[in-house]
Amino acid sequence: MNAVAHAAAEPPASARQLAALMEARRTVLPRRLGAPGPDRAELEQILGAAASAPDHGGLVPWRFVVVPPPQRERLADVFAQALLQRDDAATPEQQGQAREKAFRAPLLMLAIVRMGPGNAEIPAAERILSAGCAIQNMLLAATALGYGSALTSGKALQSDELRALFALGRHDEPLCFVSVGSVTAPKAGPARPAPSRYTRELGGGPELSPCG
Repeated sequence: MNAVAHAAAEPPASARQLAALMEARRTVLPRRLGAPGPDRAELEQILGAAASAPDHGGLVPWRFVVVPPPQRERLADVFAQALLQRDDAATPEQQGQAREKAFRAPLLMLAIVRMGPGNAEIPAAERILSAGCAIQNMLLAATALGYGSALTSGKALQSDELRALFALGRHDEPLCFVSVGSVTAPKAGPARPAPSRYTRELGGGPELSPCG
């Protein structure tokens, strides 16, 4: 196939499907994620997607701790305690709102990255990058299975109570919560940024320069 014909050829179906999958992934706030959530086989598929993330040195620096329904009450206590530590004047209503976050979404996981011990060949930033890729793979897997998903953080992640609940070690850093479930209230997401907004060519201007 010559260059002109190749340029005019349609991308393979797999490439179109992948592009459609990535475009379909949208953040769906946990309060709009309801039952049913992933079953055991689907959860294994979602978690298995993380293993394809780039991982310099094969450190597997990321961990995911699933919070099953019977443990949500303990997480709710942590959220309320963390709020009171930041604001001892928090009202019972505000404490209730903090607690309620622990009961959203059928599937709730804490994403953790292990930042040490040190390795001169593998900077700590690469561990975080690997964890981010693992999480994105999981979000795409959840999207492919028909579920909505979201990443959430908050000041409670840095509380001693949360570290104790999840038995985090000295080198462990909680990154975010991952929520997955069925979308109960569909909502259009924001427009995707054009590549020219975040890409440039070395030696060129701030915008993407055409190549070739």
